Amino acid sequence: MKPMITTLEKLLDGPRDGAMLRFSLGNAWLADDPLKAAAYFRRAVEFDPDYSAAWKTLGKALLQSGQPDAALDAWRHGIAVATRKGDLQAAKEMTVFARRIEKTRDAPDGR
Repeated sequence: MKPMITTLEKLLDGPRDGAMLRFSLGNAWLADDPLKAAAYFRRAVEFDPDYSAAWKTLGKALLQSGQPDAALDAWRHGIAVATRKGDLQAAKEMTVFARRIEKTRDAPDGR
């Protein structure tokens, strides 16, 4: 395990636990274990439901772990959050990601 992850995980369930810590842990795990990363991103949006970046990376982690429908749901929620907050770049990125999944699902051969 990476030393940074060990250090951050020691802060879990303490006074510094929150959306930013969970988001940081999700990013740290994303390349090696997207399913574990998704769990941290889910917790981040539980702490802060308006955290656009966490919704975006939650979708990415879910897609990487073979859950395109869950990724689509995360991005749709994230688009609504980002739009409401005026975070237009994040909304635009998640819209592109969501459309890719929708096109794949709507294609006759599933590609």
